[in-house]
Amino acid sequence: MSNTRKDWTTNEIRAIYDKPIMDLVFQAASTHRLHHDPNVVQVSTLISIKTGGCPEDCGYCPQAARYHTGLEGNDLMSVQTVKAQALRAKASGSSRVCMGAAWRNVKDGQEFDQVLEMVRTLNKLKMEVCCTLGMITENQAKRLAEAGLYAYNHNLDTSEDYYKDVISTRAYQDRLDTIDNVRKTNVTVCSGGIIGMGESIDDRINMLVALSSLEPYPESVPINALVAVEGTPLAEQEPIAIWDMVRMVATTRIIMPTTQVRLSAGRTEMSPEGQAFCFMSGANSIFAGDKLLTTPNPDINSDMDLFKSLGLKAQAPFVKKSQPETVEADSSKLEAIGEKPKWTRPEHTIERNELSRTVKE
Repeated sequence: MSNTRKDWTTNEIRAIYDKPIMDLVFQAASTHRLHHDPNVVQVSTLISIKTGGCPEDCGYCPQAARYHTGLEGNDLMSVQTVKAQALRAKASGSSRVCMGAAWRNVKDGQEFDQVLEMVRTLNKLKMEVCCTLGMITENQAKRLAEAGLYAYNHNLDTSEDYYKDVISTRAYQDRLDTIDNVRKTNVTVCSGGIIGMGESIDDRINMLVALSSLEPYPESVPINALVAVEGTPLAEQEPIAIWDMVRMVATTRIIMPTTQVRLSAGRTEMSPEGQAFCFMSGANSIFAGDKLLTTPNPDINSDMDLFKSLGLKAQAPFVKKSQPETVEADSSKLEAIGEKPKWTRPEHTIERNELSRTVKE
């Protein structure tokens, strides 16, 4: 990434985003071909290893315990259950597995030790292993790295200004601090956001400024379209137009040329032609499987049919970075050190979040 810019301004990125769509896609496609094989797409599978019961108030999320979404939660999965799901994903063409737990932040103890064993187990399957577990400390990041973690996902979600209209139980700086903790290891960073939450275009641009200003910028940038779930504060949001997604993908590709731009949530609302436009614009990663944590997603057979129609092939694992080594638990040089991090709890309230919380109480 040494030859890429880190000083994009809001005005510069907005000018790119606002280009006529044909000019924008052409520039993005040209940039994409300089850094990636345009006919290769990474396929990732997301496994919800612990579902529901989250104490946060993210306005988009059906896993927040305070909202009435009818979600059936589950306790932390066993290592063997996760391994079995990962093997099915590998057989279907996935090179990466991302394990998600509905936690505010990681707490040292038996459950985190179990997650570390999951990382060790899946890394031995020769798959890229990613986790999204909430906020983590530097020592926890180092323990994940030692177990063989390839990537850690922690999305910025939106701009810092609009963030306060979506989430009140943690601060934007907590997101940045977690990413900084991951960067103190050899684990790569996956961080992006969601569009369609009622934010302005300037909010989208400012999120891209924040991501592109990270040193280095994330190796993966997921672009999600909001999936409006009944019972959440954002349930009434209208789906975004496909051209909004194309503009976000293309702009992300231009300003962060070496990253993997991932089409994430919201693909069920996109036509095959719309997804093809996104691939043309620089998207080179997808989440596969019929669910993304708790929201619908195209099944793997549909994705493989689309790949065949477009002449795309799935990316092999460890193309961008070599496979990390795994240190077994009994050989580990790291342990819990009794940290008690002071993650932020902002004092403001968000009216629509409070209304969704009380509507059935």
